[in-house]
Amino acid sequence: MCSTIMQEEIKLNNGTKMPILGLGTWKSIPGEVEKAVQTAVAIGYRHIDCAMVYENENEIGNALQKIMTSDVKREDLYIVSKLWNSHHRPDLVEIGLRESLKHLGLDYLDLYLIHSPMAFQENSGLNPVDDKGKLIYSSIDYVETWKAMEACVRSGLTRSIGVSNFNSYQLQRILDTCTIKPVTNQVECHPYLNQQKLIDYCAKRQVLVTAYSPLGSPDRPWAKSGDRSLLQDPVVLEIAKTHNKSAAQVLIRYQIQRGVAVIPKSVSKARIEENFNVFDFKLSEEEMTNLNSLNCNVRYLHHDWYYNWHFSYSPSYTFCQE
Repeated sequence: MCSTIMQEEIKLNNGTKMPILGLGTWKSIPGEVEKAVQTAVAIGYRHIDCAMVYENENEIGNALQKIMTSDVKREDLYIVSKLWNSHHRPDLVEIGLRESLKHLGLDYLDLYLIHSPMAFQENSGLNPVDDKGKLIYSSIDYVETWKAMEACVRSGLTRSIGVSNFNSYQLQRILDTCTIKPVTNQVECHPYLNQQKLIDYCAKRQVLVTAYSPLGSPDRPWAKSGDRSLLQDPVVLEIAKTHNKSAAQVLIRYQIQRGVAVIPKSVSKARIEENFNVFDFKLSEEEMTNLNSLNCNVRYLHHDWYYNWHFSYSPSYTFCQE
């Protein structure tokens, strides 16, 4: 049975609407993600964030087929996937999209993103490396990739397109040449890395920011015992106590009140439900200010190994241009 909680939708620059809260599926391992997606939709989620490189779209597709035989129809769902770096060459873009559609068991996506501005060598696996273990890049410019993304909209394979992990310089290069505007830029975002300058930059250009790892990705494989924890931060915990909510709920609500779409990941039924119950309280202006004051440019997902020495790298990757 589906939840009676009504979540918010946010209007995109092409007139379509996206649920502001979604379920992330990165790191959702085989054997868990199918049940997680079914649980999420039963609770009330409609926005599911996927990607080719997560290598779990088959299981997500199994869940979607079971879900769509009940009271939930395809048009009720908002399904996102992403073009991986190995498919940036224009003739591979539609192939990559069709591969995700096949795995998901769908005829179209609601949103398709370029996962990263970096292009990797084609036809050599997802993360091609040389004999020294270094990534092998491709010379494909993501501006050319974007043209092929636009063709996927025109052919009806996806209704909207956007980017992920782009800085302002990289995003502007697309905006300067596109015929179909990106609807969103999906980046790491939380109070320790609040991305306010990037959010302001995107807002001026009617590009929504979507926050991944909004809880600080506590289950990231490279986490160390001394790393700062958002979920244990005293400011976050005090605000949570005030509202009789969890730290996770405060961190999710923080993004929603900023007008930022947010996609927390979980495979636990209790946490999936907890993460969804964020529409019955509101953070005060002072609490929002206190959360913003935690910004210290702590990035939990480091992409430096992707960007070093690649032609499209720019020092503005700090997301602080303008």
